[in-house]
Amino acid sequence: MHKTIIGVLVGAVIIFAWQTLSWTMLDLHRSAEDYTPKQDSILAYLNTQFSEDGSYSLPTVPATTTWAEADKLMKNMEGKPWAMISYHKAYNINMGLSLIRVFLVNIVLVWLLCWILGKIDSPGFGTFFMASLFVGLIVFLNSAYTYHIWYQSRDLSGHLIDALMSWGLTGLWLGWWMNRKK
Repeated sequence: MHKTIIGVLVGAVIIFAWQTLSWTMLDLHRSAEDYTPKQDSILAYLNTQFSEDGSYSLPTVPATTTWAEADKLMKNMEGKPWAMISYHKAYNINMGLSLIRVFLVNIVLVWLLCWILGKIDSPGFGTFFMASLFVGLIVFLNSAYTYHIWYQSRDLSGHLIDALMSWGLTGLWLGWWMNRKK
């Protein structure tokens, strides 16, 4: 149990460190949060249009719209501009709490991987490494790539690199740590 706890904690730190590098020094996600010199006027205009926080797909139809009406809008949208907007009335970020929550999520994810691998009789280095890579691919394909299919996200390659690097490095660590002799 002691070995698993240390494996999980260090694995979570590895993923957390990679996430930090990816979003800061390596700037792999810049394309999804690019700068526009018109940001002040855009935000001022949006503030006059939205009364509360929300996520909006433009154009779209009200929830009460029939499927036939929605289909008609989709056909009319073809080749025209569209946007996804996540609007917040106030910028309130609690960096400390956000970092703690992300780290706790990483602990849970690595613990789940270790639990699954613990059900295999004597998993070797390669099993830990490949299973970790597969987890990274599952995370990527089920989240970032599926989202990209519908909404053409700009930082898809950044998410793929994140999945392979963070989980690959974690797999290297777990493969070594969990299989080392006492």
